Amino acid sequence: MTTTLEITVLAASGATGLELTRQALARGHTVVAVARDPRRIVLPDSGRLVRTAADVLDPEGIAAVLRGRAVVVSGLGVAKGDRPGVLTAGARAVAAAGAGRIVWLGAFGTGPSAEVAGPLTRGLLRMLPDRADKESADAAVLAAGGTVFHAGPLSDGPAGVSRRTVGLDAVPRRWFPARVSRATVAAAMLDEAENPAYAGGVAVPLQR
Repeated sequence: MTTTLEITVLAASGATGLELTRQALARGHTVVAVARDPRRIVLPDSGRLVRTAADVLDPEGIAAVLRGRAVVVSGLGVAKGDRPGVLTAGARAVAAAGAGRIVWLGAFGTGPSAEVAGPLTRGLLRMLPDRADKESADAAVLAAGGTVFHAGPLSDGPAGVSRRTVGLDAVPRRWFPARVSRATVAAAMLDEAENPAYAGGVAVPLQR
């Protein structure tokens, strides 16, 4: 039986953050859901759900929310209109806050996973305008001992009936990365939050 935790979800109003929050509550955890506008965390009220306002680009505000949190799981992405560096700012804020366990969402084919992604994927991702920001954020999380999940293209839909998480040395070689549902990614990230298996490294969620 999994011990219930207090899990802080960063960017809880986004598509991935909402899925992380929903699944964490379903597993019986208490969730501190962080968003710029907590009203956008569109989930039913619960005695185990605390909606909190904070912005990763406000160092003092985000530090106050994150300080001393035991487990931080991030669905942070780059939204339209965001200033450059939002991912790195978020990662550094979480690392500086001294979270005991960090689980971070990155992108397959960038940074440490570039070599196993294949030349076509690497070439495409080199053109991403926020690639350097993604890689800098990943580096900050890894340096703090956190786990970075490198997921392929995200899709909607339920978690895969057969899903697994692998390290970079066990990623299947493909021309292009396989699509994976947000629900599968969220489930894999919460598995890691509950029972760390890839701390300080990169993990890749897969589904069938």
